[in-house]
Order: sequence, then structure tokens, then C-alpha cells
Amino acid sequence: MNQAKHIAIIMDGNGRWAELQGKKRVKGHEVGAKVVKEITTYCSNSAEVERLTLYAFSTENWKRPRLEVEFLMKLLNSYLKNELPVYLENNVRFESIGDTRAFSKTLQKTITMVKEKTAHCDGLVQSLALNYGAQDEILRAMNRLKSEEDDITIEMLSNTLDCKHDVDILIRTGGDHRLSNFLLWQSAYAELFFTDTLWPDFTPKELDKIIKKFTKIERRFGGLK
Repeated sequence: MNQAKHIAIIMDGNGRWAELQGKKRVKGHEVGAKVVKEITTYCSNSAEVERLTLYAFSTENWKRPRLEVEFLMKLLNSYLKNELPVYLENNVRFESIGDTRAFSKTLQKTITMVKEKTAHCDGLVQSLALNYGAQDEILRAMNRLKSEEDDITIEMLSNTLDCKHDVDILIRTGGDHRLSNFLLWQSAYAELFFTDTLWPDFTPKELDKIIKKFTKIERRFGGLK
């Protein structure tokens, strides 16, 4: 039976959820942050999930309206500070992937602080993709490897990426059916699940159904059985 050791989620639909409620888009992001907590807590209590990677802010999200981007930065900073006790209580280690150098010094310090204070936790690893794009990740890895004298191998590149763990389940909420530059290398053999549920409405119950469906899938990894 398959084990869902690494689950990756494209958390889409916050803005649309808010607009459907007649509210400002930022309200959707606030509710979405609460769902992150619920899903992370669920995964931390799972016997099989070892890693949860969430697409929080992409390299393309800078194109959004300035006020929305500023709100997202403030929300991320407050979320990490507020969630630190929750991480520790649930033995969750926090990590980030992506190029966080583009963020403010204040936000960078918060990210580093939460990483350091949860470094001893040996339960679930929650990884937030921050200023992340898979193409940018691969390009940065190749630039780090370009001085190598030998040919670059799959193992060398994999070990140089921000995320060094293959994805078992990749979920996208919100109804769209695309990967949007998320973990392209690591998801080579991931099972893909797309749901119309907007992220603020996504629940641990729906995630549990996806995991149960995943356990019954025959994964051949290019072979016959």
C-alpha cells in the first residue's frame, strides 16, 4: 500500500473565495492562513505523512497589486510568529524553500528565527514555498553546479535543489488544472489531485479522502508493476 510521505499543495482560491463572500481579497488570505494551521495539524498527527510542502508565495506573485503583496508579507510575518507555539506543541519543524533574499530584513529574520527554534523538532516537516518557482530553483541549482568538472548527474542536481524530497501527492485546490511552476522536478512521479474546492473551504476530511484514494493507486514509476 502506498504511503503519502510527502504531500505538496498549491493553495489556490483565497481571493475568489473572498469575492464570492462579498469581501476584500485579503480576507480570503486570512481565512486561508487558518486552513494552513488545520491541515498542518492534521498531517502532524498522521502516522505516515512526514513532509508537507505548501505553495505560499511564488516568484510570479510579485505581479499582484502592490497592496495585496504588502498584506501577504505582513500576514506571513504574523503567521509565523503566531504559529511558533503550535509548531513546538505539535513537534513540527519549519523549513522554507525559494529565494527569500527578496523579502524585507524583518521577514527574513522571522523566517530564520522560526527555523532555528523548531530545528530540534523531529515530527512533521512543514515547508513553505516562499518566493519560489521551480524554474528559478533549478536555475539556481545549475549555477551552483556549473563549476563542477564532471558531468552533472540526476543525484547531484537533486541534492542541490531547495527541496530534496520527491513528492508523493500533489494537490491543487481552486479548480484549475496546472502545476504553476511548483516542484516540477520533485513531482516527476507524483500523483496529481485537482479539486474545485477553494483553499479556505479545504478541510482535513477532504485531504483524508485524497490520501485514502492515493493508497489504492498502482504506482509503476515507468515499469510494468
